[in-house]
Amino acid sequence: MNDKTRRLVESALLIAIATVLEILSKVAGLELPFGGTITLASMFPIVLIAYRYGVKWGLLSGFTYSLIQMLLGAKTVSAMFLPGDDQMILWHAICVCLLDYVLAYTLLGLGGIFRGKFKKPVVGLVLGVIVALSIRYLVHIVSGAIFYGAWAEWFFTQEGFYSIGAKILEKFSGTGLAIVYSVFYNGLYMIPEIIITTVVALILGSIPQITDANKRIK
Repeated sequence: MNDKTRRLVESALLIAIATVLEILSKVAGLELPFGGTITLASMFPIVLIAYRYGVKWGLLSGFTYSLIQMLLGAKTVSAMFLPGDDQMILWHAICVCLLDYVLAYTLLGLGGIFRGKFKKPVVGLVLGVIVALSIRYLVHIVSGAIFYGAWAEWFFTQEGFYSIGAKILEKFSGTGLAIVYSVFYNGLYMIPEIIITTVVALILGSIPQITDANKRIK
């Protein structure tokens, strides 16, 4: 098997693993009511592709995975375009798809920016995970603040959030409240996701077959 074929096969395998981990997480009930899932480190395989084969290939793999994510979230995506309570203005719906799916997952390919920068590969892989997932979190914050910020006041008055919500509503309003809401809501799944994926990277990153593209993943 030549290098190009092996890269294609390994990348396809890792994308498939990421997809299965995402599906299992949803089945396990780790999906939040209004979108976002705490997954079983489903982002790690995408970051690993970027680390093994470079940022460009990682971005392409991330883009491919973003399309799969839209298919997995077809019910949510279609609801934004079809008549009903969840329907959005057309350009809003398109922007949400581009930000929350295409851009957010494609940028996971930046997880390879520290490849070869450290003597211990695990350090570069872990930093790549933190940076890539933090950037994804930032994209969701921007999207949430712009397109879902109107839900902020309602959200912070719901049961379970009322004590902290009352304090937030006293201090923030308008754009500020929309940003706080987006940081808070997206943090409910992205912060655990970053922690879980970082731990997995620490454990697996010390295995040479995982971080070295010249060695086959077993």
